[in-house]
Order: sequence, then C-alpha cells, then structure tokens
Amino acid sequence: MTVAAESEAAPVVGRLDGEGRLIAADPPLAALHEQAGGREGGILAVPQIAALARLARRLGITISRAAIAADGDHDVDLWVRAAPEGEGVALAITGWSGRPARSAAPAAPLEREADFLRASADWMWETDDTLRLTSLSPGAAAAIGRNPAELLGKQLTRLFRFRENEDGALPILSALAEHKSFDSQVAELRGGRRGRYTLSGVPLIDGMGRFAGFRGAAAAIRAEAAAPANDGIAPVRRDSSAFGERLDQALRAPLAHIIDNAERLRAQADGPLRRDYTGYAADIAAAGRHLLSLVDDLVDLQAIERPDFRPEAEAIDLADIARRAAGLLAVRAADSGVAIDGPGVDESLPATGDFTRTLQILVNLIGNAIRYTPEGGQVWVRTEQEGDLAAIIVADQGKGIAEEDQERIFDKFERIDQNEPGGTGLGLYIARRLARAMQGEIAVDSAPGQGARFTFTLPLRKET
Repeated sequence: MTVAAESEAAPVVGRLDGEGRLIAADPPLAALHEQAGGREGGILAVPQIAALARLARRLGITISRAAIAADGDHDVDLWVRAAPEGEGVALAITGWSGRPARSAAPAAPLEREADFLRASADWMWETDDTLRLTSLSPGAAAAIGRNPAELLGKQLTRLFRFRENEDGALPILSALAEHKSFDSQVAELRGGRRGRYTLSGVPLIDGMGRFAGFRGAAAAIRAEAAAPANDGIAPVRRDSSAFGERLDQALRAPLAHIIDNAERLRAQADGPLRRDYTGYAADIAAAGRHLLSLVDDLVDLQAIERPDFRPEAEAIDLADIARRAAGLLAVRAADSGVAIDGPGVDESLPATGDFTRTLQILVNLIGNAIRYTPEGGQVWVRTEQEGDLAAIIVADQGKGIAEEDQERIFDKFERIDQNEPGGTGLGLYIARRLARAMQGEIAVDSAPGQGARFTFTLPLRKET
C-alpha cells in the first residue's frame, strides 16, 4: 500500500531541526523520508520538501507551495506548509493525491491559467497569503536592477507601487480579499528603476482548500507614442519599434520559459536526476540565456541606431549603479571562481545619465571582465573623478587585448577570438553607443598578458 493511501485528510506534520534533520514526523512523512533513502533522525531526504523548508528558514517566513514526491511506482502531489519555529521548521503537509509516476495528468484549471500567464509574462513572481514575496523568476533580475534574493520575504509593495484603475479600484487588493484571480493591475517599479507593468495572478490553494498566496506574472507596458512636449519635440519612446516588439513577443517569453524549466531540472527541485541529465539541463539553460542575450542585443541595436534615440539625462550615482551591477553578476562570478572587488557601500559618485542604460553598460563591462578572468582571479571596479567627468574603471586579469584590436572590439559583431565562448559581438558596440549618447565615453587600456582596463565616463553632476 502506498503512503498516499495510508495518509489521512488531516495535515501530516513533522519537524526539522536547524540542520535540516527530521526529528519528528507522522508516519506518512516518515515513510516518504525512508523511501527516499533517509534514516531516522537524519537529514530530510525528500528533495522538494527539504528545499521548501530551507527557503522558509532562510527567509524567516511561512512558505506554502505544491510539491511532488516519489512514492514507490507512484508520484504523490502534496501541499507543503513550512513555518520557521525556533531554530527549526514545522511542516504541515496536505493533499497526498497519488498518481502513476510521470503521468500526463490533465492540469487543473488554475494550473492552466498559470501556464497562460507564464506564456505572456516578462517574468514571474509568487507570494504567500500576506503578499510577501517567496519567489522571483530569473528574468526579474535585469528588470529590477538588483539581486532578486534581496526582495524575498519582503512585501510585494516593496517592489511595486500599485496604481488605481479607471474605477478607482486596485484589482490585486480585491483579489486578495476574495481569494480569486486578477489581471490588469498597473504597477510601477520602486527603487529608482523606471518601468510600468501589468500584473496578473492566480490564487494558490493548499491541500485543505485554503488560500496560500498568488502566482503572478509581470508584463512590461510598452510606451505608446507620447504627446509632444512644450518645445514641440515629441519625447523619444523608450521601447523599440514594431520589429523589436515582434522579436520580443516571438522569442523572449518562450526562451525565458525554456530557461526557467531547464534551471528547475538542473536544481533537481522535483527530485534527484541522473548526473548526465542535470548536465544536459545546464547546457539548455546556457544556450537559452545566450539566445535571450542575442534578442536583447538585437532589440537594443535597433533602438540605438534610430536617429531620434535619446536616453534620459537624470541625476544618478555611478558608484551605486556599479554596486548593483556587481550584485547582479555575483552568482556568475562565484560560478567562475572569480572575485569582484567593487566600490564600498559608503562611496558615491554623482553623474548625469540614464539609470537603466548605465546599469546595462556596467553589467556588460563587468560581465566581460568575469568571462575573461581565469578561475581564482579578481575583477576590480573603481570610481574616479577626472575633471568634469565621473568615471568607472573595470579591470580584469584576462589575457589582454593587442593594441591593433582595441578599436576593433567596439565594432558591430566583432570578437577577437571567434572560437572562444562568449557574447554576441554586439555588447561593446552597444555600450559605447549608449555612453556617447549620454555625452560619455568608453575607452580601453590593455596589452597582451596584462589584462584589460575599461574606463566608462559620464558628465560629473555638481551637487549643490
């Protein structure tokens, strides 16, 4: 008889200590733990449940989420509630719906609705029943300009400022009160980033039929043609043309979906996989990210080469943006065994430029430095004031660039060594075009065997 058949309607409970050991469990949970190779009093061996418990303990909030566990030749659909309790975590598990392993069971209506949301989203998010963020998809990082991990456990309102609709209502709050789906919630990013989104979401319902939060989508609102300004010159739209829109619609969402699923497989969130399968998943995710980067570069290329392209001229802090860029690339650097030595938290360098475009430039420069620095090396990011210019210097420990190649690397689709893994050959071309559009510049100083030193300047902002 399977564990699912033996479990009762009431929640199955258990408790983990601070090290993740299963120190107390009702029989169905104890049996699942044993079937997964665990021993009495040992580390919880059911991967999905253990992962949710670790997340709840790390964030210090209750996490409620669906999970799947192997139960002999069947899978068991569970709803896991993991709540921090002292140094450990208390588990309450409901659902226990058994089905043949790897079956193609029809999706429930809410699951199908979530799939529709995912297909049209720029990125995805999840909250608990009090609107505290419990998950952000990888695509969120570039949009919000900081490490998504900083926001987990925080209220959704720390990320977005909600806007009322024409009737003066907030769809998300009505949905929260009634535990139902919502769409058309207009929201603006907080934290200095520009961007307006339409939020949609479906309720998460636990195994006891209780509301457990939202799974939601964020879709960027593409600016429509703006009304002429007072000087008679229409402000330039920040989005791309119809070409860019079509490219986004046709490729970005499917690629993001591929990457998310491949990363989920690689992380073995649904249970252990053969080592070669996790390797395949990593390759798929890497290829997807490369293609997504190419889509981004092609859309940017089309935008910056328009004769009416004008980035914003706003007050920015170059040191702060450099810290954000380094934070976004921290995981990539760690995976490559490279350390980033960035500006200190107390450093400030006022400048005039476009926040989003400046972040884009620095992510490109620091990302290149990480790519070409050998394992165990370091990337330095420094701030300087050069007369009436604010400068960021990004230095690596790579193999360097010959003098005759130092201008060529800024040409379109140019790469010094086409056999090396890397970018699209557009990154530095776009970065320099953006810098010059903001009255700045990017220059390189290098020699073979001595690494490379890129200097990015913008007009210094005089503080009054």
